[in-house]
Order: sequence, then C-alpha cells, then structure tokens
Amino acid sequence: MTTPYTRSAIFTLGLLLAACASQPPETVQEAPGDSVTAPKSRYAVEHDFAPLRPISPEEVVDAMPKPDPILAVGNMSPYVIGGVTYEVLKDHRNYSERGIASWYGAKFTGHETSNGELYDVYQASAAHKSLPIPCFARVTNLENGKSIVVRVNDRGPFHSDRLIDLSYAAAVKLGYMEKGTAPVQVEVIDVVGVEDRRDPSYGKYRYLQLGAFGKESTAKTLLAELQNLLSAPVFISPVDTGGTVLYRVRVGPVEDKQHLLALQQRLQQSGYEAGQPLP
Repeated sequence: MTTPYTRSAIFTLGLLLAACASQPPETVQEAPGDSVTAPKSRYAVEHDFAPLRPISPEEVVDAMPKPDPILAVGNMSPYVIGGVTYEVLKDHRNYSERGIASWYGAKFTGHETSNGELYDVYQASAAHKSLPIPCFARVTNLENGKSIVVRVNDRGPFHSDRLIDLSYAAAVKLGYMEKGTAPVQVEVIDVVGVEDRRDPSYGKYRYLQLGAFGKESTAKTLLAELQNLLSAPVFISPVDTGGTVLYRVRVGPVEDKQHLLALQQRLQQSGYEAGQPLP
C-alpha cells in the first residue's frame, strides 16, 4: 500500500487477544487445490493496479464512525518494517496532520488488513503507520477541498514521504486516483464510548504466524525452511474454518518483546514477511 502501483509486503500487527484487523490477523491463505510452493509474499502479483470495475465518486460511501474497541491485534508497538522502528500512538485524540496520501488497489483485494478485516477496494478505508486501529478519520484533499471519512484498519504506507494510504474508492472520491498521490489533511474523529483494550504487556507468551495454507504439503515446505533458518521452535497448527482445514505455520513461544522483534527482523532479512504476532 505504499503507492498505487507497488507496495512492500508488510506483516499484520497485533496480538490475537480479540480478533484483529480483522484479523489480521495476517495470514497467508491458499485455496485447497493450489499447488504453489510456500511463498515469501502473500500477494499473487508484484505490482498494484486499479480494479477492473471502475466507480464514480458518487458511488463511494463514507465510513460510518462507531465506537469499535481498540484491541491488541494490529496495534503492537513498537514494530519494525524494513529496518525502521515505528510506534503506535497511545493517545490519538485530536490528531491532525498534513502530508501526502497515496492509494492501494486490487492487488490487495481479499487479503487481511493489519487487524484482520478483509481489504475491499470499494470501501472507504485507510492505512496509517501510527494511528491505533481501528479508528476513523476525515481526509481532505488540499488541492480541491474534497473530503471523505475513512476507517483506518491497516498499516502503512512505509515511505518516509507518505502520511496515509487510502483505498482505491477513497482516492476516487478525493479526485486523485489517476494522479496517484495528493496533499491531504488527516483529522481523527473522536468517537464517544471507544474502549482501549490494548494490552501493554503483550502477554507472557507470544507466537508469530507465518502463514495459513489450504494444503498441508505447502505448510510443511515452509516449516522446513523456517526450521533451517530459526533457532526458535516452528510448528504447524491446523484449524477447521467451517469445513475447510487451514494449516497454520507458527514460530514460538517467545517470552519477551525484544526476542519477538529480533525474530521479525531475522525473517525480513531472509526475504520472508515478519509474521503475525499472537498471544
């Protein structure tokens, strides 16, 4: 989600204490019949692109602010991407900042955002490096005055010159989809009744989830690769998702945050996604 055309693979953040960004929870999922070997990226294509069905600004509906709780999932802090350490704001009330907005599109459709929700190019959503998720913000295009309310449920964009990554639909409504980027004002909408349920201790034991696959053979391939790479235990945890079994590849347990961050950095340096932290 770093640009409308390319995005660095990122890990889904958070502790699975409640259901994240939708879940995130960041898992890599394949159809049971796929014969793909264990991927180092969860995306099928390298470059991002607009969806095949274009929409008009009039079709885009603002996100409706509501008091969703801020859970641990998707809000791990600090976290590391590309060797850079980021922190999630403890208090985002009255947040207001100007910067450059980009957008991300069909490459990410159907994939889980950092809190486990599925990304939909036609919904008004956004990714931000430091705002707690989920939260709501009004984004205004400073070039034309157009604005939209978005639900922040993802992490990014991980470019030093970008402030926020909007969904394709939000970029259409703000009038910069074809241009790719635009200067914007981002203002958090304070919603009454929001409970902050983040656990600052991150729990005593933690795991990293590197993927959830429809084929056990694919999970075993990734398992073998990680066992040769890491000193921490690696195992497969099957789960029945309503008739379909997914084989989850996990690393751990890890007893402290520093070890967790070190494992994520080791994975990134070796070309893998950093993994989804779980309690």
